[in-house]
Amino acid sequence: MTQEQYILAAQPNPLHQRAASVCGAQVYPAVGIYGWRKRCLYFFILLLLVTMIVNLALTIWILKVMNFTPDGMGNLRVTKEGVRLEGVSEFLLPLYVKEIQSRRDSPLILQSDRNVTVNARNDQGQLTGQLTVGNEGVVFSHSVETSHVRAEPFQDLKLESPTRTLTLEAPRGVEVNAGVGDFTASCRKDLILQSSEGEIFLDANTIRLGNIPLGSAVDPLEGAPPGTTYTKQTVFELCACANGKLYLSPAEKGSTCQTTSNFCLWS
Repeated sequence: MTQEQYILAAQPNPLHQRAASVCGAQVYPAVGIYGWRKRCLYFFILLLLVTMIVNLALTIWILKVMNFTPDGMGNLRVTKEGVRLEGVSEFLLPLYVKEIQSRRDSPLILQSDRNVTVNARNDQGQLTGQLTVGNEGVVFSHSVETSHVRAEPFQDLKLESPTRTLTLEAPRGVEVNAGVGDFTASCRKDLILQSSEGEIFLDANTIRLGNIPLGSAVDPLEGAPPGTTYTKQTVFELCACANGKLYLSPAEKGSTCQTTSNFCLWS
């Protein structure tokens, strides 16, 4: 053994000293994170814990505010029969449903700042019916089938078709009743009252027919043209043409409808 090897072997080894046995067990040096690395790790763990607590609190608050339940959320309830809404609900996008109905003890209210429009379409997407409720009342684009039409108390009921024909028909009759006020029917062209099997019954204390034309006659001796009037006559007879048109004829002891029937030829 050389002198250098002897010197190295005689020097104490620190690794052997640390590995000395204590109570029969061998002790090794501890390995860990110390200093600022340890403080950063604890800080990130604490920050993560705070974030989890805040998220949990916000989740519970949202569930409480939105009223989430196993059956739905808020005023919305999902049942076996469909979806049920309670209270006031607002839809910002189109809503497609098969049926909308309210509870038995409350009405169904559809409210809009402008108007409410209900469209009915066929399989091809073509518009077959439309209901519009706006400032000018209720507008129907096609026929309407109902058993009763009435206005609110102390309000007038008006059925109007500005550009088309207004027709009221029923298989067992149409009844128009104004309990307190007046009933007025006006049109630009023809007003037709037709009964296919029964009769037209007008029941009133006074029935007035205004603007009925006077009948005209042709004097065979003087050859007076049609349209001769009777200015001094105050009492007239009501006559009817074969086509149903009414005209007045001077009232005398007998009927004068035949003598003034030329009105029917020129009308």
